[in-house]
Amino acid sequence: MERAKIRLHVEHPLGQGQAVPLTEAQAHYLFGVMRLAPGALVALFNGRDGEWSAKVERAAKRGGDLICQAQTAPQTTPPDLWLIFAPVKKARTDFIVEKAVELGVARLVPVQTEFTNSDRIRPDKQRLHAVEAAEQCGATFVPDVAGLVPLPKLLAGWDESRRILWADESLAGPAQVLSGLPPGPWAILIGPEGGFSAAEAARLRAAPFVTPVSLGPRILRAETAALAALVLWQTALGDWS
Repeated sequence: MERAKIRLHVEHPLGQGQAVPLTEAQAHYLFGVMRLAPGALVALFNGRDGEWSAKVERAAKRGGDLICQAQTAPQTTPPDLWLIFAPVKKARTDFIVEKAVELGVARLVPVQTEFTNSDRIRPDKQRLHAVEAAEQCGATFVPDVAGLVPLPKLLAGWDESRRILWADESLAGPAQVLSGLPPGPWAILIGPEGGFSAAEAARLRAAPFVTPVSLGPRILRAETAALAALVLWQTALGDWS
């Protein structure tokens, strides 16, 4: 079967012969920007039913319909890994979200710390970035994006069955091997520009469910630290191992 070159995330159920109506924005993208015509193929996914090849049945300026032809990939989910990160400048926060989706996380949790220099993060906007990243990288799952939560509140209500891997910049040195960590649900915690305050660091070190680790001999920017930690965890405990 011919493979579709365009992937599109939809909310509608997918299945053999299922009709999928398009929103105005989706119709504009497919027919106004990409210039698709009736009969063209589009790859669809909704985070539940895998990926399906669908044919354009009707194309209009403000809408359209696709018909599912065949499933082209099964539904897959990333490991039970969350990324907790302090928002940074907009473009760099967008980068963190995009790359976290590509590397494989189940949930994104923005956290407000004492040194967080950007407290304006809209989950709906970041959700769109997550969807776009999933469309580009071939994923069939889009991570949930939580609302911004203060670090003390996050820790106070934390389910201790999910351990936190904290990228602690004070431990700068050889990167630690994570293969000895126990399996199970995890979260990676990345701090803000300037790191955590002394009080925040002390609270993290005292928490029995937090494991501090080094990401190498140099102090990394927040977005670099997020990528490095995700790669180390995925290699040791995730679906890269």
